[in-house]
Amino acid sequence: MQHQVSNSASQAKASRRPWRAHLLVLCAVSLMGLSGISRAGADHDRARQALEAGEVLPLGTILERLERDHPGQVIDVELDLEKRDGVERWVYEVKLLRKGGALVKLEVDARTGGVISRKVKD
Repeated sequence: MQHQVSNSASQAKASRRPWRAHLLVLCAVSLMGLSGISRAGADHDRARQALEAGEVLPLGTILERLERDHPGQVIDVELDLEKRDGVERWVYEVKLLRKGGALVKLEVDARTGGVISRKVKD
């Protein structure tokens, strides 16, 4: 009986964070898409090095922070090195699908977790 209780508790916890299950699939698909392109592979290596050096927050941390202020189902995530005003910085681009069908595109500073821009399409 105790096994059923813990199983129910874990199911309830999983239902509160539906993006986590999708995150694993999203990461796998993203890595598969990068595998055949040498430039993308080099960018992937730079992104991993930035994460290991603490220059980039982990995706899980970013998504947990976004979940509070920007509810919705994560449908796409990209990590890009962008150059703006002569300064390079890592930016997470997160696309969310909100209840009612609105699509939200967020650009998030990967170092600080701060939202840089927010666009909504109904």
